[in-house]
Order: sequence, then structure tokens, then C-alpha cells
Amino acid sequence: MLRRTTVAAAALLAAGALLLSACTGSSAPSPSGSTAAADPDASVAVRLVLEPSNLDIRETAGAALDQILIDNVYQGLVSRTPDQEIVDTLASSHEVSADGLTYTFTLREGVTFHDGQELTPQDVVWSLQQVKDTATYRDSDRLKNVSSIAANGQDIVLTLSAPDSTLLWNLTGRAGLVFKEGDTIDRKTKANGTGPYALTDWKQGDSITLKRNDAYWGDKAKVAEVVLDFIPDTQAALSGALAGELDVVTGFDATLKDQIEANGAFSLVLGQSTDKGTLAMNSTKGPLADERVRKAIRQAIDKKSIVEALGAGQTLYGPIPELDPGYEDLESTAPFDPDAAKKLLAEAGAEDITLTLTIPSFYGTTVSQILVSNLDDVGITLKVDAVEFSAWLNDVYINKNYDLSFVLHTEAHDFENWANPDYYFTYDNPEVQALYAKSVAATDPDQAADFLKQAARIVAEDQAADWLYNGASVVAVAPTVTGFPTVNTNERMNLADLAKSR
Repeated sequence: MLRRTTVAAAALLAAGALLLSACTGSSAPSPSGSTAAADPDASVAVRLVLEPSNLDIRETAGAALDQILIDNVYQGLVSRTPDQEIVDTLASSHEVSADGLTYTFTLREGVTFHDGQELTPQDVVWSLQQVKDTATYRDSDRLKNVSSIAANGQDIVLTLSAPDSTLLWNLTGRAGLVFKEGDTIDRKTKANGTGPYALTDWKQGDSITLKRNDAYWGDKAKVAEVVLDFIPDTQAALSGALAGELDVVTGFDATLKDQIEANGAFSLVLGQSTDKGTLAMNSTKGPLADERVRKAIRQAIDKKSIVEALGAGQTLYGPIPELDPGYEDLESTAPFDPDAAKKLLAEAGAEDITLTLTIPSFYGTTVSQILVSNLDDVGITLKVDAVEFSAWLNDVYINKNYDLSFVLHTEAHDFENWANPDYYFTYDNPEVQALYAKSVAATDPDQAADFLKQAARIVAEDQAADWLYNGASVVAVAPTVTGFPTVNTNERMNLADLAKSR
């Protein structure tokens, strides 16, 4: 999350706001064909790539926390499905006033935290107020338009200073999580939520164990426990799966499909995601300040070959993926055309230029090798600087000292980064910023999405960056397992329906 972004990584332990991911395909149902009865005493072993540096989801970045804790351990008034639908959770219902300034949530009764304490309306008010008032909390600014938070019996009433079409969505994430007021646990090492699982054990460097919450207010979890094993190396995860040590492998390499499916012990499932393989271009200096050079780079890149090399995913030509509101196929803004790219470079007087691609070293070489080859075809020499993630954070994200950079941004609904001139993308367009503000202020969802669509087209037409592919959620699942989510698992991973047959 690096403040409204989550970036894919393969070994992101402590460093901030970026995550891991794979590529994209289409949504799929549960991959298991098992018809055997579910075992309520089962333990399910799930491979995750990333381990959080600590468990304090209020202050610590990193999508591993979202995967592990949101929906499973911690909950909010509302949540969202993998297909991005907003659903009531700790609220039994909610209403939004016609003017978009009052949100009323009716809190469920009979909900308890994992330590047995009762959930009260005051806990909700306190939790949301804490986020709003504490700038160091993740996503604090998501509640900036909320002027007051109050309880009226079982109703929680949020009053806004201005309409905010993003508020409900924001409440499905970290900004909306509910904690127990006055709780004394150390949130860096423990967790006390209201979800279907309680976090009972964290063996740092190895695994986290979630156990079924038998006092859960809703439908009880179908397995006794889930062990989340942290295995950054793909080959190690493959070996563990084939040795029977894992039931589910997330963040898998789709090119290894034949290997993991070889003996019938696993099925590889591709689901949609909001992952965006983003090639950032620093337009504040050098040849990249020229829009023609940026467009030439985009037209030189064969995105279909990237998707084929990754083994999953789909092409993407703009900043909004298909799962998010405002999506439009923007291939026309820079179709693959090396000859046109050469002409643009000649017009710009930018022939035989050399650029540096700064890329976190955990991404491997697949994407960078294709970029080097594609750009060489049009006369651009691309030097690849594979760096430790901490160096990428300092040089690229913080200091904006780069030519080109590649990371996988996984967070849904993150277009606001293109409306932020201080973000590391270095993109500053007042018209885009105004359209984004109009989208936020809109009270009609279709109108809000249309403003985003207009803004996204401008970003693409400005050649502000390139979007190499829309990644997929790549999950390998044993035939005894059902109910494991297969859509957008790189961002969220709701295990409520997970089951395992004997």
C-alpha cells in the first residue's frame, strides 16, 4: 500500500507498502471437484509468498497483512467480495441519504471479539475516529470527508462534509476495521478481532496459524485451522506441494502448470485480479519529458509476448483494470507498432538514446529481458538495474530518481495515484485531478465511473506510463479442497468458505 498502492513483490518482509502477485485470466469457480464430505477437524496448509514484518494492520504496510487479517480475523461494518461487490458485515444493513452526506449503519447484535468481549457501537465509533484522527494510521486520509462519527443506539451515523463516492469502498479496507476500545494486546504480535478465525500462533520466518472461532456471529468456518506457510521461493513451494506438505499454493508461477498438475494432486486456477504491471516513466527529465518518446516506448513493447511469457494474464493499455470502475480498452492510445515508434523517436531527435530500468530484483528477468529486446528493436538501449527493494523504495518511490521503473501494483480502486502530482509516477495533469475530484464528489456510481473513465483516457493519451499487463490470481489447489478464493487473491483472501474433505 505505500499510501494507496500495493506493489507486488516476492520477498517483501518489512519494507513498506508493496506486495506480490502473478498475472490474469478469467474468474473461476472453486477448482476442487471433490464431492466427499467436508472434514470439520481438517487443517489446511496454504503457501503465501510474503510474511508481514509485524501484525499491526493500523500502521504497518504490506499486502500480506490484508491477505491474512482482513475478513478472516478483523472485520469492518462492510466488506467486499472478490468481484468487488460491497456487502454488509458487522453492519446488518446500511443506508445512504439522497444527498450523499449521511451514512447510517445498523450494527449487528451478539457479536464478540476473540477474547470474549462484546462488540459495542462505541467500539465502532472509537475505531473509525482513531483512524480519522491519527495520520500515521494506514489510510487515515480515506475518512477526510467524514465530519462526525456517532452512535445512536445500534446505529452508527457518519456525517460527511461533502459527498464521497469512495467512502463505502474505503470502509471495506483498513480504514473501516473495527477494534475493541481499550484493548491492551500488543497488536504487533497478537490480534483480537471479530472474524471467523482467531490468530493463535505466529512462528516468525515460518508460518501463521488461524483457528476456527467457534463463537463467531455468522456461519462457522468449515475447517479447524488454516496454516499459512511463508515460502518465497517458487521451486520450494512446488516441491512442498508435490510432497503433500501444502494444500493450496498462492502466487504461483503459471508457467509451471504442467509440473504441479503432473500427478493429478493439484489443479491450477487462474482468476481475475486488479494487478497492474506498471512501467513508470519519469517525465520530469531527459528524453522522457517528450511525449513522443514516451509513446514510442509504449508502441515498441509487445505486450502479448509478455503475457505469453508469464503464462497468464491479459494485455492492459491504461491505468484502470477490468475489475475496477472506469475501465476502458485503451489500446488505441499506443498500439504495438515498432515502425511508428521509430518515426516518433526520429521526430523527437531521440535516436540512439540510453535509458535505465530500475526494477526490484525479486521480479526475475522475464519482463526486463522482453523490454530490453523490444526497445533495442527501435534504437533505444535499455540498461537494467535490478536493486534490493529498500533501494527501490528510496531511489524511485521516495526520491523519484529514475528513468523507467517496473513494479506490479495490486491494489483495487487506486486511480487516485494518477491524480496525485507528488506520487512517484511524476504525472501532473490538472484536468485529470479535476475529473478525479468530480468522481469522488459524484453521488451516482455510474457518473463516478464515467469521470474515472474520462480521466484514465487522458492519462493514457498523455503517455504518462505504460501498463504491460493485467496480472492474474494464480492458485494451485488440491482436489480435496473447496471454497478457496480464486479472484484477486493477491490483495485479499477471505477463507470463510474454505473446506477440506477427508
